[in-house]
Amino acid sequence: MKQLLLNPFLVLLTLIALFSCEKQKPVLLAENSHKAVSSIDPAIIVEPYHLHSNNNILLKQDINRSLENYYHLHWVKNNLSGNFLVAKNGEVLFEKGQGLSDRIQKKALTKHTPLHIASVSKVLTSTAVLKLVDAQRIDLDQKVADILTDFPYPFVTVRMLLNHRSGLPHYSNFTAIKGVWNTKQVLKNQDVFDLLKKHQFKLIFIPDTQFNYCNTNYVLLALIVEKVTGLNFRDAMKKMIFEPLKMDNSYIFDYEKHKDTCSQSYVSTKKYEFNYMDDLYGDKNVYSTPRDLLKFDMATYSPKFLSKNLREQVYRGYSNEIKGINNYGLGIRMSNLYNGKTIYFHNGWWHGNTSSYTTVKHDTVTIIALSNRYTKVVYNARGLHRLFEDYNTYKMSVR
Repeated sequence: MKQLLLNPFLVLLTLIALFSCEKQKPVLLAENSHKAVSSIDPAIIVEPYHLHSNNNILLKQDINRSLENYYHLHWVKNNLSGNFLVAKNGEVLFEKGQGLSDRIQKKALTKHTPLHIASVSKVLTSTAVLKLVDAQRIDLDQKVADILTDFPYPFVTVRMLLNHRSGLPHYSNFTAIKGVWNTKQVLKNQDVFDLLKKHQFKLIFIPDTQFNYCNTNYVLLALIVEKVTGLNFRDAMKKMIFEPLKMDNSYIFDYEKHKDTCSQSYVSTKKYEFNYMDDLYGDKNVYSTPRDLLKFDMATYSPKFLSKNLREQVYRGYSNEIKGINNYGLGIRMSNLYNGKTIYFHNGWWHGNTSSYTTVKHDTVTIIALSNRYTKVVYNARGLHRLFEDYNTYKMSVR
């Protein structure tokens, strides 16, 4: 056999090529904030699916009658105040609302009235973070302390904030400790971070050993978005999500700017007063409409919005210590049904605002219920997914 002769110059070029292909570390900080956000290139197909023409009209009418009966029984009879929508493949099958956005001024709600979606805001906050992961600005398993300087819990990662496995204490608990915070003063996201840094409160458990739903996690995630993009969170959300998806009636509440003009929240007929936690964002304080949230839900099917690999990580359960059908992904709750299917959802409550967002991925069904007067009725809207289990005449296709 002839001996194979290796050209030293070619070997050197090969080695250089191999090393240059090595995965780059995520960029922790954006030197130019506008460049950082625009490089994400959130060119979204707002409604990535459309209906084929072979719809079963009779079955569609039957489901509409069931939804009408549900609405009358649970919303009309309970005199709820809010908006309700059910869609299939992005097509609105049922949409109704009633009530007042301001009971003092007798101002009626419309389908365009933004309502406080409470903890459903976490679904949107997590999406902003995940878009930064997709853009390789941060990594899911990156230490929070690598991004937020002087963060005092070295083992907590971005993923642990997203799936509520950080072990961090609730800000509502530690700000209530005497001498920690003056509750007559409005609390900001940076204040929450500064208090954690100053007092180094004891973790509830060792990170990533348990699940504990905690708003502190999402307050910190909003700070991460700000640090990485160089933008205020409100502006970052507008640029990364609301504007690309044409969510024209969505915004993040600003205490000084919106407290006198936003939709009011009530228990019975009594208006909820604002308190010191009402200017925090990330965990809550998104105002939106069912139509806008439907646009968001349709985008979650598109690989142009989030990569396939990342979406698989979002809709995976991370808390399996206790067996049961309920679990939590990355910013989304889930019910793993006994028939092998999974329903993804998030509920919300803040003051008199209650909200429910349900996305049925295997049936491309969206169910959204928002109320500005306290009620638990909105949460049972998730059960309407059962109407679609045999609703297989609708098919979807990617444009």
